[in-house]
Amino acid sequence: MNRRFWVYIITNYTNTVLYTGMTNNLQRRLSEHKAGINPKSFSKQYRLYKLIWFQEFSSRLEAARVEKKIKGWIRAKKIALIKESNPGFRDMSTLR
Repeated sequence: MNRRFWVYIITNYTNTVLYTGMTNNLQRRLSEHKAGINPKSFSKQYRLYKLIWFQEFSSRLEAARVEKKIKGWIRAKKIALIKESNPGFRDMSTLR
């Protein structure tokens, strides 16, 4: 079975809040963030809907390791990572 996993970063309209997550279904997870499924969720509270970075992995363990690493970074390092592939912080959810 060929499983895929993604680590992703989403933000709000003004790009002020960054959220890093991991999923095995990026489209479904983005839909959940946009719909605000959980009324007390961080993404709903800060209106996080814009996918600004993602990377695909074939291993859950590898994806979890990268997610944890990125979550430990300071904001400036996360911004540098995003700007490598998406300098304009455009919504990449339509590019997939």
